[in-house]
Amino acid sequence: MIKTSTPALLGGNPVRDVNSKPWPSWPIWGKEEEKVLLDVLHSGVWSYNGKWEKQFNAAFASYVGTKHCISAVNGTVTLQLALEALGIGWGDEVILPGLTWQATAATVIDVNAVPILVDVCEDTWCLDPAKVREAITPRTRAIIPVHLYGCFTDMDELMSIARENNLFVIEDCAHKHGGTWRGQKAGSIGDIGSFSFQLSKHLTAGEGGALTTNDEDLASKLDALRNCGRRPETAAGSSDKGAGYYEDDGNFIQSGNYRITEFQAALLTCGLKRMPDQNNLRDKNASYLNEKLEGIDGVLPMRRDDREEPAFFNFSFRYDRKKFRNLPVEKFREAISTELGLQVDTCYEPLNNASLYCPHTKPSRHRITDKYWDQINPKRFSLPVCEKVYEQQAICMHHSALLGITEDMDDIINAILKIRESAEEL
Repeated sequence: MIKTSTPALLGGNPVRDVNSKPWPSWPIWGKEEEKVLLDVLHSGVWSYNGKWEKQFNAAFASYVGTKHCISAVNGTVTLQLALEALGIGWGDEVILPGLTWQATAATVIDVNAVPILVDVCEDTWCLDPAKVREAITPRTRAIIPVHLYGCFTDMDELMSIARENNLFVIEDCAHKHGGTWRGQKAGSIGDIGSFSFQLSKHLTAGEGGALTTNDEDLASKLDALRNCGRRPETAAGSSDKGAGYYEDDGNFIQSGNYRITEFQAALLTCGLKRMPDQNNLRDKNASYLNEKLEGIDGVLPMRRDDREEPAFFNFSFRYDRKKFRNLPVEKFREAISTELGLQVDTCYEPLNNASLYCPHTKPSRHRITDKYWDQINPKRFSLPVCEKVYEQQAICMHHSALLGITEDMDDIINAILKIRESAEEL
């Protein structure tokens, strides 16, 4: 590793000149995507159970290892539909990590249940099973583990807890397309898996989502819930009557329109073909980075469990300012961003004080009773590990950086070393 001079933040030359050496771009697409989008355009079938939606559902279910995949409009809706399909609602409690995107908790409120925020493990940022056990009450109905960034929730322990207490498990896999735990892919371990295909994700169509399950009854409910409550079409029922035809025998369940479009399904079908190789490359580069980071005092790689094969959403690690001459973590992020020409952020805000998770801004919708109003106040939860990670430790960069070559990973290491050498000056 090279010894460098003045930090770019203080006017020196950066470790990486992105004008001559840009980072890999995201999303990735090519001629195949152009071809399938034109195919959808000219077909005139732009949504509603078209051939691309059916093809993607079959391909993604096969990839995840479940009997069923049901596409929907986004990963927020998929969480809500999962809760509804499991019959979770008024008076029920759902346990979830305090460190996650706000939708994980907001969808619980949207079905009139109570999100119970619990703390995470400091070395994975995923649900702490011990805290889950402490949070269970007679009203608990489900657990939502979130496989966050490059880490997996301990699904052995979590599924054991769920079985002991007769609880449902909804896997939030928005960061874990293709990740594997003991040979089972994320989304195939719990009762339902929920995926997001938003622009930043491993697999993307700009927006979109999917639900995976092995349960026939749940699959039927999920399919109906995303399609205005209609009964799912049978294998022989609609092939001769056009895509989206349903027998007129009344609604199966009250719901709305949460369907995906054919354009999205076509893009996702192409992206799914690319994703395994991309995941392998991310894993190779992240493993290389973690090995190098272990030799830098003050930088702590995230713990990789021996039972998992990771799918890195973002590359993350923990920072100890004491080992960097007390350089504040905010200044460290700014310095490394400037050296690399790459956005480096903290993690999600803990949900007990997150700017986007504020249910008390909607009293006309959520103030059902005074008791419920108090129950959904996120500030009532203590999340010391979540707060420590967010405020003092978290360093995150987008997974597209992991699609480069080994020299690109060396740039990241060199930037960290350069900042370490210049920490006092910074």
